[in-house]
Amino acid sequence: MDDDERKEVWDYFRDLVNMTPAELDTWLETDESRAAGQHKGGGESTGHASGRRITQILRAGKSDLTDDDYLHMRKVVGYIRRHLAQRPSGDVRDTRWRHSLMNWGHDPLA
Repeated sequence: MDDDERKEVWDYFRDLVNMTPAELDTWLETDESRAAGQHKGGGESTGHASGRRITQILRAGKSDLTDDDYLHMRKVVGYIRRHLAQRPSGDVRDTRWRHSLMNWGHDPLA
């Protein structure tokens, strides 16, 4: 990934991930967080695992991020964008849609 791609991914990631590491850590400890998303083999959901990785990325210095971190950030941006386009009608406050997004570091009500 070249510097221009890294900058683009960084900018999109910072715009879309609107939860702080502390907020995300607290959220990931809830039953609602653990229940959201797709669980393969009954284990941790993809989004929940991603949320843990996002907190690490948010706490890291920009110069400490690896290509693998940037690839994950790109994945996060893509997921959030796709999921936002599928917003259900009505009050989304207590929906699996919102909970899933929050696992990926984006609270649509923030």
